[in-house]
Amino acid sequence: MNKTKEKDKKQKRSYSKTTTAKQTGKQTQSTTRQSKNSSAQKKATAKVLSTTIIKPAEKLRIIPLGGNEEVGRNMTVFEYGQDIVILDMGIQFPEEDMPGIDYIVPNISYLKGKEKNIRGVIFSHGHLDHIGAAPILLPQLGNPLIIGRDLTLALIKHRQEDFQKGSSKKLKTLSIRSLDQKISLGAFKVGFFQVEHSIMDAMGVTLETPQGTVIHPGDWAIERDPKHGQIVRYDHLAKVKKPSVLMLESLGATNTKERVPERVMHRNLQKLIREAPGRTIIATFSSQIQRIKEIIEYAGRIGKKVALDGYSMKMNIEVAQKLGYIKIKKGVLIPISQIHNYPDKKIIVICTGAQGEDRAVLSRIIENNHRYIKIKKTDTIIFSSSVIPGNERTIQRLKDNLYRLSDNVIHSDIMDVHTSGHSTIEDIKEMIKQIKPTYFLPVYANHYFLKEAAKIAQSIGFPKENIFVLDNGHIFELYKNKAKILDKKANTDYVFVDGLGIGDISNVVLRDRRVMSAEGMLVVIATVDTKTGRLIGNPDIISRGFIYMKANKKLVEETRKKAKEILKDEDPRTSANQAYLKEKLRNDLGQFLFKKTERRPLILPVIIQV
Repeated sequence: MNKTKEKDKKQKRSYSKTTTAKQTGKQTQSTTRQSKNSSAQKKATAKVLSTTIIKPAEKLRIIPLGGNEEVGRNMTVFEYGQDIVILDMGIQFPEEDMPGIDYIVPNISYLKGKEKNIRGVIFSHGHLDHIGAAPILLPQLGNPLIIGRDLTLALIKHRQEDFQKGSSKKLKTLSIRSLDQKISLGAFKVGFFQVEHSIMDAMGVTLETPQGTVIHPGDWAIERDPKHGQIVRYDHLAKVKKPSVLMLESLGATNTKERVPERVMHRNLQKLIREAPGRTIIATFSSQIQRIKEIIEYAGRIGKKVALDGYSMKMNIEVAQKLGYIKIKKGVLIPISQIHNYPDKKIIVICTGAQGEDRAVLSRIIENNHRYIKIKKTDTIIFSSSVIPGNERTIQRLKDNLYRLSDNVIHSDIMDVHTSGHSTIEDIKEMIKQIKPTYFLPVYANHYFLKEAAKIAQSIGFPKENIFVLDNGHIFELYKNKAKILDKKANTDYVFVDGLGIGDISNVVLRDRRVMSAEGMLVVIATVDTKTGRLIGNPDIISRGFIYMKANKKLVEETRKKAKEILKDEDPRTSANQAYLKEKLRNDLGQFLFKKTERRPLILPVIIQV
């Protein structure tokens, strides 16, 4: 036991010495050869080169506006004096207790009045939890310059057009054509680096300031058996200007399993496609462009046809084709409407809906609401996706229903048909060891993941006092190599998107929806005399989701009688007051119905004055 403790102490001292030596050592800045840009690219780069006078006395602040207490809604603000750089603008999908909500976007009230200070918005990659809120938030912030790689920017433009026709023309963009590219955004010197993730054109970001350097890989993983190219390493990031702050996406902080190599996953998918007794239906994320590309190419080699279904799926592949990322052999890709023109064994359908989304393709197929597909026993259905935390019950129901319809349902529990774009515990250890940051900030995950990532860092000797676990809205400050979390917080309350409404759904409305979905509602319609305040006739009772009125006539009549009693008031001045009557009906009827049923429906009084 004592030997183990002594070993840990030595490891921690060794780590500390290495970090201190690199901090105090003379910093060398390597010059990298930049790729040749087009004239338009050069002009765009020139625009962002700033002549801002950098004041060393300024403080570097990091403020996560989303992504640090949930999966999704990723958005981080970096502030140095009068200069602001933003990384990502993602959406969060609604939880089960948010009926009717389409998605949630970051709250940008912290940036109100600071719009002119925003030097640029960098997008790490094209997943919706990183770009989904851009069409909503960019116009609110005055359409600042947006920076990303080609595919990422193209996906943002398409999403912008879907949100509002013609709005993508207002976007000011700077494409990162080479990861050796360097740009200045006010006081921030911005660099880029390669990361492994489950979408093309993913990149990490470095933000150098006079107070130190932030390293943010976005979403990442370590692919130890890459199908294409060499293993991506991060040792070069240990050489950035110190002190350095590593902000590490930590969804893999509890993942003890080895990551499934991509070549293994593709080999398994190919075997299933090749040996399928009938059609192959593959449900995956629409952003898995590299995986979809591999399947289409393999289908072309073995003489099968591929039909894509799902708006986002078709749009993403179309964008990738236009940019030259995917080259599809003529005749391989067919419209979904033509799948009946070929033998079942020749057909592969790649569709959305692996998370059980109500309106997605797979859900419509299972509910027999799809125009062209009805599942047969001979169909092979493959779930080539992970389970987003919070969706476990929905996906379990989806699998149950599929097992009733098909004899060949394949998912990750029984075969490696998916590889995650996120890390493992060992990956996190390796990343920290390679980068050797001064400070460690686990980010982009639920709070418990962040705490587990902090423990992982400590287990390899990283100083506990240099680890900071931030909540959404926390303000992390770095000044003269001293780091702290300020007492004040930025407002990060949920901003709900429901249809065309953005932010008009409050927690009160959401609470009412939850009550109605759980207990139903009761409408009481009463007509009263305007002058006397007396009730005219009997109140009408309407029930929705509370009781079936035909089967509960006695309770309906008792409720009507109780409403009449409540509305009988001897003081006409009081009883003519609509607000008073409605509140009295809500309270008194609520207590009455709870005694009778032990349920609390939402009571909606309607007073008509004549």
